Amino acid sequence: MLNAIAYQFVKSVNNSLRLQQQVRTKYILKRKYEPPLHKINQKPRLMRGRHHIYELVEDTCVKKPKNIDVILKTFVEGVGDKGDVLSLKPTFAYNKLLLPGLAAYKTEENIAKYAKKIEEKVEAKHSSPYAQRTVNMLERLVLAVVMNKDHPWVIKPWHVKASLRKAGYICKEECITLPKDSIEGPDLTKENKEFYCTITINNVETARLKCRIHHWSTDPSERLPYVTEHWKMPAEPLFGSAGATENAKT
Repeated sequence: MLNAIAYQFVKSVNNSLRLQQQVRTKYILKRKYEPPLHKINQKPRLMRGRHHIYELVEDTCVKKPKNIDVILKTFVEGVGDKGDVLSLKPTFAYNKLLLPGLAAYKTEENIAKYAKKIEEKVEAKHSSPYAQRTVNMLERLVLAVVMNKDHPWVIKPWHVKASLRKAGYICKEECITLPKDSIEGPDLTKENKEFYCTITINNVETARLKCRIHHWSTDPSERLPYVTEHWKMPAEPLFGSAGATENAKT
């Protein structure tokens, strides 16, 4: 009995404390037929049924909400750096920036508070909002560097550049740093062995790219068997476990 009374009491308290938020639905209407005028200090004329016919002017429920201006408190990947003033959609700004505390509303006080200082601009950690995302994508990638099986070769930056282009990444040769030890072939003992190269982004960020050597022949009878989803298969390092990491830092 006491438990039932306590339950009802707690339930009533919760209902009383529950916030009642107004439903934000607004319709702007206008009369299709204007009601007749009446003289001053005279009784208004009775309105007929046609005077209660309305036409819809605007439905705010389907109206596209305006963007809101926010200022970032810190670097946000894919959005911007500290002190950037952005105009974003309300849903994204509320859920992704304002509620987690990554941004604040654009006001004069917040602009003065979160604006980047001169020394912070000099010591920038990220060259662009999307640079860190690019680094993460490159470091997750296992790049297949396809080399000729019939003619001698030495891996150069343009080989990695061409392989990146096939994978959907555009990169300059100057941004690619290969290991110190040269990689020559054809050598089937190096098939599917991996090495690391360094990709420099905007002269600021660096990404360690994992590459695997694959031999290819124009003669169909000389081609190696096709391996499905080779990036999921385990592979041996080309220069040894210690050498792969050391060469990747160059």
